[in-house]
Amino acid sequence: MSVDALGIATLFAVVFALNIIPAFAPPTWLALSWVALRRQDVDPLLLALVGACAATSGRVVLAKLSRIIIRRGLMSERARDNIDAIKAALEQRRALTFGAFLAYAFSPFPSNYLFIAYGLTALELKLVAVPFFLGRFLSYAFWAFTATRVSHYMELELSESQSYLGVYFVVTQSLLLGAVYAFTQVDWRYLLTQKRLRWLRRR
Repeated sequence: MSVDALGIATLFAVVFALNIIPAFAPPTWLALSWVALRRQDVDPLLLALVGACAATSGRVVLAKLSRIIIRRGLMSERARDNIDAIKAALEQRRALTFGAFLAYAFSPFPSNYLFIAYGLTALELKLVAVPFFLGRFLSYAFWAFTATRVSHYMELELSESQSYLGVYFVVTQSLLLGAVYAFTQVDWRYLLTQKRLRWLRRR
């Protein structure tokens, strides 16, 4: 991949698409590391900037789709009212929400389920988009720079690398999707007022 307008646009489109997929997509840091390993002439900071912009844009779209398809289309009024309890709590703790997303964005862990869950709250997306961008830019820069340096010293047989759709990846992604479902089933008003965990009771 050459570092030109077409190459940057292609990289942006690929990363953007990966971050719209709700589950079972390869992590962005892995894709950027792969590019850095294959192309030693790519500037790691440029790679990180394009990746962070595309990943943030994709996650914002994923959160919006979660809001439109799940919250407005699939969730009952009672379930939406339950989620609104945590929405009110997060609105009062904006600094904490910002800091939590910033800290998480530094990690290599998947963020799809976080944005799906956040989209269900109908809160403004810029509250999490900004810290996510900052954290991902710095973490992507680290991975891209590391991969670039490694490529100078090692010859990697990429064709022999294990597919990301291994047992571990499938199991963890399935568990994270289960965590999103559990998020909608917690009785948030009871938890916030009584400080005790209880599942949302069926009517």
